[in-house]
Amino acid sequence: MSKIKQIKAKEILDSRGRPTIEVDLMTDLGVFRASVPAGVSRGENEAVELRDGGERHNGMGVLKAVKNVNEIISPELAGKDPTKQEEIDDLMRELDGTDNKSKLGANAILAVSIAVCRAGAAAENLPLYYYLNGIANNQNGKINELSPAMLMIEGGLHAGNNLDIQEFMILGRAESFRERLEIGIEIYHTLGAILKKRHGEAAANVGYEGGFAPPLKKTEEALSLIMEAVEKAGFRDKAKIILDAAASTFYRSGTYHFEEKNFASEDLLNFYLDLIKKYPILAIEDPFAQNDWQSWKLLTSTLNARPSTFLVIGDDLTVTNPKRIKEAKEKEACNAIIVKPNQIGTVSETIEAVQSAREAGWEIFIKHRSGETNDSFIADLAVGLEARYIMAGAPTRGERVAKYNRLLRIEENLKSQK
Repeated sequence: MSKIKQIKAKEILDSRGRPTIEVDLMTDLGVFRASVPAGVSRGENEAVELRDGGERHNGMGVLKAVKNVNEIISPELAGKDPTKQEEIDDLMRELDGTDNKSKLGANAILAVSIAVCRAGAAAENLPLYYYLNGIANNQNGKINELSPAMLMIEGGLHAGNNLDIQEFMILGRAESFRERLEIGIEIYHTLGAILKKRHGEAAANVGYEGGFAPPLKKTEEALSLIMEAVEKAGFRDKAKIILDAAASTFYRSGTYHFEEKNFASEDLLNFYLDLIKKYPILAIEDPFAQNDWQSWKLLTSTLNARPSTFLVIGDDLTVTNPKRIKEAKEKEACNAIIVKPNQIGTVSETIEAVQSAREAGWEIFIKHRSGETNDSFIADLAVGLEARYIMAGAPTRGERVAKYNRLLRIEENLKSQK
């Protein structure tokens, strides 16, 4: 039986140049490494990302989280069987003793949890995605239905422009993951060329997640440019649009401050309905603020009364938290969720969140964060949990491409097993 010998944590940098935590977990089979991302647009109900405060790194250091791994978590996990994922995750939650992991830090706990998962897969001599499939009690690892929602344009807190919608994504329709990925890539580069020609070279600068950040103000400006790129690339009938409004970021005192106007909830709802009539929009993520439950329910019921199901996706609303998901189910507030492991803090709770959403018949979107690392865990997670969608950013920047390249390798592996 493989056993955990030691866990060592250190401070590294994420894709925004801010500190994050990385751990090396040692067993007799080798060293298993994991690092965690950080978000800039964060739900108020997310597990706590422990930061140092003070002057160093403008308060963003994670040396306290590193110390918690090295001095508290590592001694307690020494000698444990890494295949006991849930037991180990529960032990770390007990060591923390808070509801939101504020004592040890969700960033510290998750880094260890992912490293444990990799060590467990090695102990069972299984690929990580297949191992995750097993501990989630799914049928088999598969990628044939996984689609990348590829980022095209960024706004909101992710870019230095005046767009309020945070992410504009394209979902390609094709037979294989590789073909769907290629559709997104071709549209992305076509869009870049259009932006340079229309707005100059600077318009093709990118935001946190590799999406273009052109000097636009209106949602429909961005959508029109994307549709132009779709047409020019030859994918008119093979591409759908997904928006991430991140509405909590422009919600203040009961009003949505959007496109230089003050919108009531019903005005914003009607704005979305008009967009859906004009453009091939499949889904909207976080269309309303995280506690504006009534608006969520009204949009979901209105759109789901139509013949084809529209996806209203909870992110800040549900924060990968089984309790929030339960509340959203009871209130019929959405019919899909974003899954981000660092919102909840352990692999086991992430799996529990997915299972809870799936019981409600919801769609699952595995998603990255604005501050990423080259760790490709979410790629294996998407396949292992048999999600239908993954949001890993634009097809540029190494920390985003790492996820797509991992998925291409997994697809090849699964093909070779047939």
